[in-house]
Amino acid sequence: MQDLLLQYGLYLAKTLTWLLAIGALIVLIANLVREGRGPVGERLEVKHLNERYRNMADVLNLDLMDEFEHKAEEKKRKAEEKARRKAAKAGEEPVKPRLFVLDFDGDIEASQVAALREEVSALLQVARPDDAVLVRLESGGGIVHSYGLAASQLKRIRDRGFRLQIAIDKVAASGGYMMACVADEIVAAPFAVVGSIGVVAQMPNFHRLLDKNAIDVELHTAGEYKRTLTMFGENTDAARAKFKQELEEIHQLFKNFVSDNRKSLVIEKVATGEHWYGLQALELGLIDRIQTSDDLLLEAVKTREVFEVRYRVKRGLREQLIGTLTRLARLGVSGKWGPAGRVQTLSALDASRWSGSR
Repeated sequence: MQDLLLQYGLYLAKTLTWLLAIGALIVLIANLVREGRGPVGERLEVKHLNERYRNMADVLNLDLMDEFEHKAEEKKRKAEEKARRKAAKAGEEPVKPRLFVLDFDGDIEASQVAALREEVSALLQVARPDDAVLVRLESGGGIVHSYGLAASQLKRIRDRGFRLQIAIDKVAASGGYMMACVADEIVAAPFAVVGSIGVVAQMPNFHRLLDKNAIDVELHTAGEYKRTLTMFGENTDAARAKFKQELEEIHQLFKNFVSDNRKSLVIEKVATGEHWYGLQALELGLIDRIQTSDDLLLEAVKTREVFEVRYRVKRGLREQLIGTLTRLARLGVSGKWGPAGRVQTLSALDASRWSGSR
């Protein structure tokens, strides 16, 4: 009887697993179909945030004010608008400097760098000398060369002489901090995760399992260090030493990059791979100010015309499905395989760090 119940329980668990998998697939396909509607192509979206904030305030005031107060406020607004139009017609209205707002939500591959480079190229063509750029950055890091390119895109802004601010509301760690350190000013929320200046690499090795089952794997290379550690072969101490050397070299490049962009940092003190929260990061000099991006923007709209710029690519359903399946397949591998078959990431991958247990 117990065996029957056990078998039934296993059968039920398998059935439930399949039903959940099928349900998830149906939801995924439905989302792709919904997102796939509309014209396919690329476009640059620009939103005027001054107007957005003003409309939000108007809606709230409409509910809070009585009829007399609302009429007085409306009269004042119309008078200000009339005066503004008159000054503009006479050529007397001062031209406000602009703030361009970009968003970067980084995954392990820094896949949004493709959009970032288009956004930066667009605004560099229209920006005036007194304009500035704010990047709302969220990233726990990822692949070395991908985040190196993302940081280089931000450096293009500074190299052209425009002021660059980075706002961190949640996390800019490892490769994310590599991007952030390029800025003229870094602001972060009190409990934003910052730092993790280090390199991590890992891979599974199946050699003993294959050897136990009499399965041979042949690997042929030209060049002594074309391969060091492998997934299927027997790894040697010499290969491990070379792999460790490569990690140290990448770490040194990372430290040099941060030092060049934030010269006041005591790099050996903060380049331990540890992360800190906003208030701690301020004391260490990793950031310049404690503030959320929301308050920063509310301040900016008082003195600047603020525009949110976002580059979007609308792919067809077939391309979206292929891309989604490719990303799902990659989730089965911890990290990203480079040309030499190794994983090298500027990434805070230790899940215990984000749960508060260090």
